[in-house]
Amino acid sequence: MQDPIKSVLSGDFSKRKFLMFVITALLTVIVWNLPSSFFGIDGLTVVQQRVIAIFVMAVLLWITEAIPAWATSITIIFVLLFCVSDSSFKYFQGTEDQYGKMLDHVGVMACFADPTIILFLGGFVLAIAATKSGLDVLMARTMIKPFGQKSENVLLGFLLITGVFSMFISNTATAAMMLTFLTPVFKALPASGKGRIALTMAIPVGANLGGMGTPIGTPPNVFALKYLNDPAGLDLGITFSQWMMIMVPLVIVLLIIAWRMILHFFPFTKKTIHLEINGELSHNWRTAVVAVTFLLTIFLWVAGKDLFGINANTVAMLPIAVFAFTGVINAKDLQEIDWSVIWMVAGGFALGNAMNGTGLAENAIKSIPFGAWNPFVILIIACLICYALSNFISNTATAALLVPILAVVCKGMGGTLDMIGGTITVLVGIAVAASGAMCLPISTPPNAIAFSTGLVKQNDMLKVGLSVGIVTLILGISILIVFGRLGVF
Repeated sequence: MQDPIKSVLSGDFSKRKFLMFVITALLTVIVWNLPSSFFGIDGLTVVQQRVIAIFVMAVLLWITEAIPAWATSITIIFVLLFCVSDSSFKYFQGTEDQYGKMLDHVGVMACFADPTIILFLGGFVLAIAATKSGLDVLMARTMIKPFGQKSENVLLGFLLITGVFSMFISNTATAAMMLTFLTPVFKALPASGKGRIALTMAIPVGANLGGMGTPIGTPPNVFALKYLNDPAGLDLGITFSQWMMIMVPLVIVLLIIAWRMILHFFPFTKKTIHLEINGELSHNWRTAVVAVTFLLTIFLWVAGKDLFGINANTVAMLPIAVFAFTGVINAKDLQEIDWSVIWMVAGGFALGNAMNGTGLAENAIKSIPFGAWNPFVILIIACLICYALSNFISNTATAALLVPILAVVCKGMGGTLDMIGGTITVLVGIAVAASGAMCLPISTPPNAIAFSTGLVKQNDMLKVGLSVGIVTLILGISILIVFGRLGVF
């Protein structure tokens, strides 16, 4: 029998979502039909105004979560195709002189098969194969050994190992796996001590920070890389190895700082921990295929562009093809891919494509004096907005909203951004801010998983998340400015 309290709360929540959906629909229609002079953008076309309205719809739906975040992305693509593209209803079409340039419908659909999406899919497939073969357990068991049995060192080990896994494996899957390894440890720790809280908090913190290390570590990185390397946009040609060269050292430093912070808030009463990571490695030829492919893929991601001229997006097809051909991955395994994230990323790409494809971005650059804006103010405000939003809504949705806008702003600011290290500092700074947002159980899936254990209170998560988040913002943005000005990125 259903709990009456839950039933009432569920009803209230549904009513709130419905109200938010109605408000979103009304505001979208209003923006769609406003006089073009209202926006203050010279030469604004009818099609470009529709894109603005669709962007407003996306912002409201993602922030209010009136519908699931992935459903918002699908809605974006649907509305763009049916109302803004050259394959839309006749009612919405007209001559270019009358309505402006329509979107290429093939380009909108291609967002779901964007090379950056394939890069992300390659990471998902590697993670599934590593879990299926037991390679992840072997790696965790091997990596934790050097840290011994001293409680503080074991905590550091879990932070670093979780961080490394999150660079190549979904942070949600990493958090779930690492917490499974910790379950037997909790039984050996005093129930009244704070060691359990420390170890539990190490998992979401390690997963959130570790994701910054590679372009595939977390969706905000994918957005940043997409717009930095877009041939039709900034076209900066940032490689996988360039990203890692800056971000991996930053992640390691942040993880060590987080280690000391967690120990400060939750010191161990038991000084040693006997740790056993249980799990079996499958001893067959397919496991060997997974191990070799895993190592080869990472090698080519890091060095492939310089040594062989192969970019990271192309390399991502290697594990997909090898695992499919050898039967390591089957059709059922593909169901484990987080397709909702893929759709969210595709929706964000579609928004950016609409802004560029209709000429809205170009008109905005010409009409708004971006060059007169202070780069430091833009950077700080953008990162703070991203950090604040990402604590309450999906960091993927936040990046999908902010990165396309900031790509336009950065293009309009031109050389004035050199004092903060260029466009790279701003867009990668957004990715850093999104990953640093971990104050609440709802902030990230790893936070939610850790909170679900019942070992961590919301106040505990707030203390650690806020402290680590602020340090991440300050240190991350500072390093990006320094390396950007040195031209390392």
